[in-house]
Amino acid sequence: MTDITLLTDSRYVNPKEINWYIQNILDEDQLLRTALEKRGLRVSRTNWDNADYDWANTRFAVFRTTWDYFDRFNEFSMWLNGAATKTTFINPIELVRWNMDKHYLRDLNHQGIAIPPTVFIEPGDAQSLYKIVTESGWEDCILKPAISGAARHTYRLNQKTIHEHEAIFRKLITRESMLLQEFQQPVIEKGEVAYMLFNGRYSHAVLKKAKPGDFRVQDDFGGTVHDYKPAQHEIEFAEQVVACCTPRPVYARVDVIWNNHHDLCVSELELIEPELWLRKNKQAAEHFAEALLQAIG
Repeated sequence: MTDITLLTDSRYVNPKEINWYIQNILDEDQLLRTALEKRGLRVSRTNWDNADYDWANTRFAVFRTTWDYFDRFNEFSMWLNGAATKTTFINPIELVRWNMDKHYLRDLNHQGIAIPPTVFIEPGDAQSLYKIVTESGWEDCILKPAISGAARHTYRLNQKTIHEHEAIFRKLITRESMLLQEFQQPVIEKGEVAYMLFNGRYSHAVLKKAKPGDFRVQDDFGGTVHDYKPAQHEIEFAEQVVACCTPRPVYARVDVIWNNHHDLCVSELELIEPELWLRKNKQAAEHFAEALLQAIG
């Protein structure tokens, strides 16, 4: 029996062509695998939708690069339900389900964690996007789905461009929840910091910056990643965010920006399949492996 299976998606299992993006994925998984095997654990790696894989033959499954789940949400949810009866997920399945939907931001906010000012719009809402934006009073804002990744259907709006997005909003809101958030200017000026935590404790961080003229920090859209040494109050903020989660996640990435008042706030909390930039810190894979070893007992 395998101790731990690392979960990816089918594009990253024996890829025929390897570019820098895929190479990073392969490198990250190999760093973790090596650290786990060094601790005597039997490790395998496969895509989550592998119909030939015996999930009952692995003690634990760790979400790593399942980066197609938000495009196949219903299928992924059904797989979760079935596989959860055969193996144990890390992070726990209740955290995975909670973290899939950005309504978790509202839950964090109710626990005193700062988030960008947000309006949650539910499926079937008949209001026009123009009306919702106008009533918010925000001159510059972001529209995004509650379930998404890699900046899927994420748009920056202002009073002059709202009408350009009315049609796509009407299409999306018929079937999924949406978030409207006030745009935080420091994202462009300072970027976004990703803090990696294992068993609730800070490990390392990177700074993500958007390319000139854009607001999206993801490397899919030309964003860049930089070394970053956070101040102690930033580390404490990230650890406070993770402490709000029940049960405590084995691994987490807390994405933090400065809001328009220059205070820290959470833009995303990634508990399912975050990129952890293990390659950016010599001890990161060891920290992750130790956290997993403690979790599986």
